[in-house]
Amino acid sequence: QVQLVESGGGSAQPGGSLRLSCVSSRSLASLTAMRWFRQVAGKSREMVASFRNIGGIEYKESVRGRFTISRDNIKNTIYLQMNNLEAEDTAVYFCNVVDWVGRNVYEYWGQGTQVTVSS
Repeated sequence: QVQLVESGGGSAQPGGSLRLSCVSSRSLASLTAMRWFRQVAGKSREMVASFRNIGGIEYKESVRGRFTISRDNIKNTIYLQMNNLEAEDTAVYFCNVVDWVGRNVYEYWGQGTQVTVSS
């Protein structure tokens, strides 16, 4: 089991910045991947950024160059730095980690944190 606790959501104006944090109860080095998703009410959850221990970093096209995913292995924390925010970034953001154990793949989710971008 992995518990994830998110923080850092809130409100920002267009062009502003926010940083999301996600603290893992397990060592990040023991996990296969760490990801951030977002979801708008009535729509499917979509992946925003992904950090895989083997395979590197990926971003959703619309956030590339504005968002940065990073990790602190000492603090077991995953970050999502969001710059130059746009109204379309408004959503609930979820932290997600993947744990590949033998033939089984397990996913764990944070509770979600609201990000609202408006003027």
